[in-house]
Amino acid sequence: MEFRGASVYDQEDFFSNYMKRRGRKDSPNNAIENPIIYELIGDFQNKSILDLGCGEASFGKELLNQGAAFYTGIEGSKLMVSSANLNIVRENGTIHHETLESYSFPTNKFDIVSSRFAIHYVSDIHLLFQNVYKTLKDNGKFVFSVQHPLTTSSFISKQTGDKRENWIVDDYFLEGERKEPWIEQIVVKYHRTIETYFKALTKSGFFVVDLREGKPKREHFTNEAEFVRRQRIPVVLAFSCTKRE
Repeated sequence: MEFRGASVYDQEDFFSNYMKRRGRKDSPNNAIENPIIYELIGDFQNKSILDLGCGEASFGKELLNQGAAFYTGIEGSKLMVSSANLNIVRENGTIHHETLESYSFPTNKFDIVSSRFAIHYVSDIHLLFQNVYKTLKDNGKFVFSVQHPLTTSSFISKQTGDKRENWIVDDYFLEGERKEPWIEQIVVKYHRTIETYFKALTKSGFFVVDLREGKPKREHFTNEAEFVRRQRIPVVLAFSCTKRE
């Protein structure tokens, strides 16, 4: 069976196994992507933040604890929403059980829009980026990460297990659906080139301020072997953009 969007996270076994992996200090989420996202977001004190595909909203909890004015999380998985509501218990935080496609983006509402490893589940990024542009205030910031296109181009090297020892890059310029064997399920993601992300952002009106490919830093890893392995190929692609006036 194939799963699209957030639906796979509502499979209890998958959800449990994913959360265990997600919690590892040396996971790409924690050791690579997390430091980049905080650096790209910069100052979020007294800012209103919209988080697309917020998962269990641990990020939102951190932002509020560190001075964000308001946090809104959008999440399509019921199990994730239940976990998120346990993390976001303050009056200045709220979680919406919506997909990135179904959410009604308010106009000129947020100072910052973030999205972490979620946009590669979305089929139409042009519409999504237009909605993000609309919902940001003037000079607002859009910061997001996706799975790096070098890793989504082909999943042939994952046929024998989740942990890849070699990465096959193939059909890179053939964009579209990819079916990834992941945690004993088949998950549909959308492969796009870096160029496509860049052009879609600028066409929507954004100015691309920064781009990162997730170069690992030793101080973020507890395990030397894992650090060495993560230097072989980029697994994160992250953008920082601003809304032009």
